[in-house]
Amino acid sequence: MKITITSLELKSPFKFFALSRYALAITRQLKNTNCAAYKKQGIWTKHYTMTLWASDSELQDFARSGAHLESMKKSKSIAKEIVTLTIDGSALPTWEEAKTLLETKGKRLTFS
Repeated sequence: MKITITSLELKSPFKFFALSRYALAITRQLKNTNCAAYKKQGIWTKHYTMTLWASDSELQDFARSGAHLESMKKSKSIAKEIVTLTIDGSALPTWEEAKTLLETKGKRLTFS
């Protein structure tokens, strides 16, 4: 199984409203997939998600379509930084483990 962990740091607290709009559409899309598990957490300008997928192809189909794809195209306008990591595993890690993995192994995209 595949686990994707993502963190997003907003450019400012005012970007939370746009993030919420995107997140609602992505959550709706996610509910129509075979995603095995999903968790989200966030406060102020730092937000995290974790998803668990049966296969890499299911993960890629979700990431490259619908609301998720559209939101990724617009992410530069709201995010200062996005960090992602995809790993193998059978269950979602704890938030503490996930954040450590992102810090040490995550792929960083930084926007100005």
